[in-house]
Amino acid sequence: MERLSKLIAQSGVSSRRKAEELILAGKVKVNGEVITQLGTKANQSDLIEVDGKVINKERLVYFLINKPTGYLSTNQDEHKRRNFLDLMLPEDKQFRLFPVAKLEYDTAGALLVTNDGELTRKLTRRVSGIEKEYMVRVSGIMIKEKIRQMRNGISVEGKIIQPREVQLMELDKKNQSTLVRIVIGDETNKEIRALFKTLEHPVKNLTRTRYDFLTLEGVERGGYRPLRAHEVKRLYREIS
Repeated sequence: MERLSKLIAQSGVSSRRKAEELILAGKVKVNGEVITQLGTKANQSDLIEVDGKVINKERLVYFLINKPTGYLSTNQDEHKRRNFLDLMLPEDKQFRLFPVAKLEYDTAGALLVTNDGELTRKLTRRVSGIEKEYMVRVSGIMIKEKIRQMRNGISVEGKIIQPREVQLMELDKKNQSTLVRIVIGDETNKEIRALFKTLEHPVKNLTRTRYDFLTLEGVERGGYRPLRAHEVKRLYREIS
């Protein structure tokens, strides 16, 4: 048995708080009976309706994809470009999957996708502070002073961006490029690119190597794996 509001949130219909408001407003039915009592519990097998529509209570699944560049982190695109679902087997992409912390079309790496609406909303709130680690290949040879500046925080388009960690990994003098490891919290892929552009070192390649504690170990580029039960529980613990 699960709380009715949780089952509604997991279906992706609304947030858990909004689900509670719908229950109080008499817009939720379980097996044909209007429910207005918060805390009411139901089974996955029960018929649950919200505003007259039956919610989809499909099995919750969680996948970690090693997304290549050239794929969208969305399942809808007017230009019909490839997306993360094109990397998945038919039996896995039959679920109504949503990406968590999207990666841009030209950014590669760790992408978490799930049909768990409640977890998705909690992880994507900017206040969640979930760590993301990137390997960034930039143009030009970066001097240590610029690494120090990043550690102290740099104003980018009116916002101070201060990575949690910055490490100089490699100087490629032959090809005039630098490899930097960077760990951020709520900053976006676009803000990382803007940060290095401000330092006059445009990004050539951007790869997310870690999302929270989830790494790409054992997952080849273009491949994916299901999350283990203890990993899902850990994600929930870290945002509770």
